[in-house]
Amino acid sequence: MTDIRKGTALVTGASSGIGAVYAERLAQRGYDLVLVARNQERLDTLASRISLDTQRNVEVLAADLANAAQLAQVERKLREDASITLLVNNAGIGTHTGVLESDVERMAEMIALNITALTRLTYAAVPGFVARQQGALINVSSVVSLAPELLNGVYGGSKAYVTAFTHSLHKELAGQGIQVQAVLPGATATEFWQIGGLPLENLDASTVMTASDLVEGALQDFDAGVLVSIPAMHDLQHYQRYESSRQALLGNLSSNQLAPRYSTK
Repeated sequence: MTDIRKGTALVTGASSGIGAVYAERLAQRGYDLVLVARNQERLDTLASRISLDTQRNVEVLAADLANAAQLAQVERKLREDASITLLVNNAGIGTHTGVLESDVERMAEMIALNITALTRLTYAAVPGFVARQQGALINVSSVVSLAPELLNGVYGGSKAYVTAFTHSLHKELAGQGIQVQAVLPGATATEFWQIGGLPLENLDASTVMTASDLVEGALQDFDAGVLVSIPAMHDLQHYQRYESSRQALLGNLSSNQLAPRYSTK
């Protein structure tokens, strides 16, 4: 464990799973913490353990990020606390059910948390990071941002937003001292599956990674400056070919002439 303090990391969805592991690892790396989640009791227990193990300062902020008033409290913290140097946008929900089996109000809640809250927290944090020429954003997306057919379409679409938003931030903030990363977990052994209606035991165990391994891989990519981290992908050439093809599209997406494949009258 390093004794070098790196400022404060604010981690959302920190009470369990990936968020809790991020909190533990970042404290071990020298960050003080602000832990955000709905469950006050879980946050308090985690904060006490991390503080005891690492001697870091750990603040707890219980908030439901789908609630506008409670989200505003976290936004205010990000705007006003100049010690915050890292925002980990991890909070999110998902489901595997299709459009005919899903409740639209539940889908609206998913959009509010996965997209709206993440966006508002980013907008709250970035101006201060830029002013101080120091800061980093880690946005926890999903492999379904690249393969929306795999699970619920709203969930996949919300995570596609997170990945696309991260790409855009990376370009926009280049040269301003801000590091940006999207983390794309595959199936991960957390409460996500039970909450989403598909218990973990229904998945092929060979596809399921521990949250500890997921975060360890993502943080190694973070250290290396990797923009899109996919810890479960063994052969990165698959993603590199995908990204090269996507980049090749950019100069061919808009024209003042109809493509020759269309007939004109």
